Amino acid sequence: MKLVALVFLAAAVAAAAQTAPKTSPTASSPAKSTSTAATAKASTAASTVPPWIKLPPGVPKLAHGTLQTPFSLHYEDLKVGTGAVGEPEKLWHIKYTGWRAADGVKFDAWDDHKQPETKDGKPVMGDDGKPKMKDPEPMPFPQGTGRVIPGFDYGLTGMKIGGKRRIFIPWQMAYGTRSIPDRPDHPGIPAKSDLIFDVELVDVTDMPAPPMRPGMPPRPAPVAPHPGTSSQPNAAPGAPAAPAASGSAPQPAAPPPASAPAQPATAPKPQ
Repeated sequence: MKLVALVFLAAAVAAAAQTAPKTSPTASSPAKSTSTAATAKASTAASTVPPWIKLPPGVPKLAHGTLQTPFSLHYEDLKVGTGAVGEPEKLWHIKYTGWRAADGVKFDAWDDHKQPETKDGKPVMGDDGKPKMKDPEPMPFPQGTGRVIPGFDYGLTGMKIGGKRRIFIPWQMAYGTRSIPDRPDHPGIPAKSDLIFDVELVDVTDMPAPPMRPGMPPRPAPVAPHPGTSSQPNAAPGAPAAPAASGSAPQPAAPPPASAPAQPATAPKPQ
């Protein structure tokens, strides 16, 4: 009997040993965890260095901090044009609409600026005693010459004729800390206003030559003193300015957008 009892006891011990959970030693776990954390930290530190930052030999290498982007210009092509790519320092003819990004208020558009019909240098009067107005025409402005706010110039770069683009302009690339007052039929633009523009590039032509006077050497086309401003007396706030030249279409008076083209001539020039 004792022998049978010992056999059953041995069998029970063996069965218990087989069913007991296998546990891995814990002594190596902390070391493995620490190694993994160090590797992750090193990987994160390396990832903070943008791959496009390449320092030339003359610039000392320093520890990299977190890369900051204070503001940025964004745009999206709503329709890619089938014509030629617009060249800088040419006269671009565009249709545009501008909104204040904060509240969606439209402050300017290309078709808000109809021009009166003229004959022999005089306006043609209608039956109502008011000048007859021509159909609106795309607004011309010299692209890439600093005659409009930076966001408008840069935001149109690379467009093809026939293309449509929406531009999101931060206030730093628009009118900055300046404010544009309200004008008749054109809401103003508060300081530090981000702007949104829808633009269609209709055509690109050569810049018109400045008028010449007898006995006077040719003069270069006037350049505005600051991006976003226009040397043209009747340029509108928030609309790109066109060069003053004979035969060119008058500049539409548009309210100034944070990323808008030229400055208004009807509104007082911001200081």
